[in-house]
Amino acid sequence: MKTEIEFKNVKKVYGEKVVMEGFNLSIEKGEFVTIIGSSGCGKTTALKMVNGLVQPTSGDIFVDGENIRNKNQTQLRRNIGYAIQGSVLFPHMTVEQNIAYVPNLLNKRDKGKTKNAVSKWMKIVGLSEDLKDRYPSELSGGQQQRVGIARALAASPEILLMDEPFGAVDEITRGQLQMELKRIHGQTGITVLFVTHDISEALRLGTKVLVMNNGKMEQFAKPGDLLRSPATEFVKELVKGECRTSGFSLQDD
Repeated sequence: MKTEIEFKNVKKVYGEKVVMEGFNLSIEKGEFVTIIGSSGCGKTTALKMVNGLVQPTSGDIFVDGENIRNKNQTQLRRNIGYAIQGSVLFPHMTVEQNIAYVPNLLNKRDKGKTKNAVSKWMKIVGLSEDLKDRYPSELSGGQQQRVGIARALAASPEILLMDEPFGAVDEITRGQLQMELKRIHGQTGITVLFVTHDISEALRLGTKVLVMNNGKMEQFAKPGDLLRSPATEFVKELVKGECRTSGFSLQDD
């Protein structure tokens, strides 16, 4: 399989605080990687390094074999979808305008292409066409989150970064969005990096799970391997009880 994202000996320091050190990771194209760990362990830092929102203090990050230090950062971000917790939609724009924002930048004057992209992704994320002219304030939390996902995917990126995107919605809506996202991943084959604080969500969604602690990798494995063979005491504590209480089936090995 082709490597899509690679971290090579990455270190990140904020002032005197070392949040990541000696971090090495290779993610294959088409993987759905869930990232979990203790608060402040470097989950979001790792995510934001992929699209250049956070620069490493030392080390390198490669996307599709190219060092992102050598890439135009604006262009890099346009080609990587990004969705975060809660509604970060433009409040003065309609659903259609929000989803069309990046495609408009890429397609320039080809309005038909953008319009088709909006319709396509609204359908894929389960939004009805009659919501196109509504504003974010007129939508439910679940609908807003779906618009956010559609906007992140509307430029047909190769990579989708998600930082606790379902943390602000109720449990029923969260379950529905998880199922939608798994379906979208299966349909598109996009490479997904998904930060969560919920071990059940990490195991349910990921083809692989990355467990982090104090800026270092504790384990990177398939959900089943993580449950059967936790590599460290930290991982063992994290997955404790999941084999007995989880009501979902694990990814095939």
